Amino acid sequence: MERQIQKRNGELVPFDSIKILNAIHRASVASNDNLTPADLSYLTQKVCDAVEDAEIPSIEQIQDIVEAMLIRYDFASTAKAYILYRADHAKIRNSEFDLMNIYKRLTYSSAKSENIKRENANIDGDTAMGTMLRYGSEGSKYFIANYVLPKDIGAAHNNGDIHIHDMDFYMLTETCCQIDLIRLFKNGFSTGHGYVRQPQSIGTYASLACIVIQANQNEMHGGQSLPNFDYAMAEGVSKTYTKEYYKAMRSYVTARLGYSRQKAQALEKVFRNALPFLIKMGQEDEVFSHICQLPLEDELKEHLSDMHTFSVDQAMEYTEEMTHQAMQALIHNLNTMHSRAGAQVPFSSINYGTDTSPEGRMVIRNLLESTMEGLGAGETPIFPVQIFKVKEGVNYNPGDPNYDMFQQAIATSAKRLFPNFSFIDAPYNLAYYKEGDPNTEIAYMGCRTRVMGNHHDPNREVTFGRGNLSFTSINLPRLGIEAHGDLDIFYQKLDEQMDLVIRQLLHRFQIQSAKKVRNYPFLMAQGIWMDSEKLSMDDTIGEVLKHGTLSIGFIGLAETLKALIGKHHGESEEAQELGLAIIGHMRRKLDDVSKKMKLNFTLLATPAEGLSGRFVKIDQKKYGVIEGVTDRDYYTNSFHIPVYYPIKAYRKIELEAPYHALTNAGHISYVELDGDTTQNLPAFEAIIRYMKEQGIGYGSINHPVDRDPVCGYTGIIDDVCPRCGRRAGESISIDKLRELQKKYPDVPPFRE
Repeated sequence: MERQIQKRNGELVPFDSIKILNAIHRASVASNDNLTPADLSYLTQKVCDAVEDAEIPSIEQIQDIVEAMLIRYDFASTAKAYILYRADHAKIRNSEFDLMNIYKRLTYSSAKSENIKRENANIDGDTAMGTMLRYGSEGSKYFIANYVLPKDIGAAHNNGDIHIHDMDFYMLTETCCQIDLIRLFKNGFSTGHGYVRQPQSIGTYASLACIVIQANQNEMHGGQSLPNFDYAMAEGVSKTYTKEYYKAMRSYVTARLGYSRQKAQALEKVFRNALPFLIKMGQEDEVFSHICQLPLEDELKEHLSDMHTFSVDQAMEYTEEMTHQAMQALIHNLNTMHSRAGAQVPFSSINYGTDTSPEGRMVIRNLLESTMEGLGAGETPIFPVQIFKVKEGVNYNPGDPNYDMFQQAIATSAKRLFPNFSFIDAPYNLAYYKEGDPNTEIAYMGCRTRVMGNHHDPNREVTFGRGNLSFTSINLPRLGIEAHGDLDIFYQKLDEQMDLVIRQLLHRFQIQSAKKVRNYPFLMAQGIWMDSEKLSMDDTIGEVLKHGTLSIGFIGLAETLKALIGKHHGESEEAQELGLAIIGHMRRKLDDVSKKMKLNFTLLATPAEGLSGRFVKIDQKKYGVIEGVTDRDYYTNSFHIPVYYPIKAYRKIELEAPYHALTNAGHISYVELDGDTTQNLPAFEAIIRYMKEQGIGYGSINHPVDRDPVCGYTGIIDDVCPRCGRRAGESISIDKLRELQKKYPDVPPFRE
């Protein structure tokens, strides 16, 4: 019986070995290998022999066999050319159909049933603008894949060797930025639709901080970070305090001394001329000393001490209240305001904890209190991602000036999941630190991104005005699978893949560098990015972008180790040593490239849960189910110990900490706790302290947070709510609810 194969449309046709020979020949010519007729005949026969084992093979199966034979018999260049040829034709054959199919799914399906409508947690995929953004995103990806990327890079992305993050923005912009609010607020700024004056109160400072994040988010595809939030807001507190001091002074002299409004205002003018500076908290005695030297009426001099004390007390009370309202508004705004055509909440993060001034401490205290209170109905706020900077001598130990802030941060995180904690004393962070200079304090962006070192300009190894340009992740488990336990082969494949990604990052960087300042009317034209203030509107931005980072990420170290030696780094010391060797190898290679090219190539512990699923689905299809490697729905994130593996929190921290020093583009370690962590704050604090002592750079403790929608209780709810005694689905009486509202301020309102 004549041998048959199945075409892609399901039709059965006769098997033709000549087509296989011709395909191999074309690949050999394209690769300049120029196989001999004997080679071609031998390889074709090997493919035919393998095809005999399949009942009715498909075209895809036959092509897989061709690839395997070319690789097995050391025709690597021809194999690569064949793979590219195959990928290119598949792309041409399927891409337009796939794009139209995606548009149909976006149009007619809900976000609940379509992953592509839920790709970004900040975008509501069911709204008109959310769907429109997805149309644009998918169309952009189609254009990039078919007309922009070099063929081998496009094939590597499509077949799951690598993943180019945010590929829809490939031709448009960069990832993220660390924004210096103090510099931006100093002279005011423009959002492109009007000029904003320098803010004069803490409420305006907080509101404009949200506007800045929103405006910058519209010009970048990643998150926006405020690395010196407490320092930036402290000046707003001082301005409010000064304003309230003079307001109270006017009130005192009019109410107690009978001054007219005009006379009180004239007195204030005298005071302001004598005190040409903001009144700082804690410096009231100095202010009083200046006032006492003024030529004032005798009656006023008699009341000067009382007036000053009254003004200080009133100013402190009202400034505290206004600061609290400002922090509440900031949290509510960043969880409700939109960017990108009104469909996405800005991905925002703020770093704080090291400003020891009374004003900075007031900001930190009220921010944490507002976070503890939650949103309008008591919900835990997702944004901004809050990061408390931990530093010995500042807030870590009893006696440190902000130790109480650290304790408050622990209590808040135990209830609300935020803040996370970054550790300035980690050696690779401490190396940049200069006491009293927040621009040298390490800051993290959102999930984990970190930008600090600077090979382009070693004298500018600072935080402000810099960010990540783009990043691409490597499918490490695939390299482990294909190495078949041979480490030499693994490292060879890893180097080849890294070389490809470096080439891709440079390709993207070249596109970014050709952009002009006018393409970024806020990020560049307002001088947010480092050195962009030196450029004119029609200047290209390539030179200033060199301060940013180009990052290679990785997924699935644990599964890679399982594929190579049968155990992951949580299971054996051998695996841990190998894991550190692999990630160390990647870091050294990127450091060498950085020095050679004077650019900042960095290594990222990739924060992409969706990518973990994408890679493993492709590899399951390609390699089948491999125990401990492809037998789950996801690869483990970056260097993490697998979540399914039972391990003590302290041991997990010990094992993951060394990887933080290697992943200079960003990292995070999570610890999962059960139960109500607010009931055991010492244990919660002990874990944070252990992270710091082990050299973790950025850490977080995850724990369950439940909320009763009726009584507002937030914490651990098993079968019965501890506050109102209600079970899920049950109601409670109005009288009971009134009783709870009197006792607990967070109980939601009700209407009779």
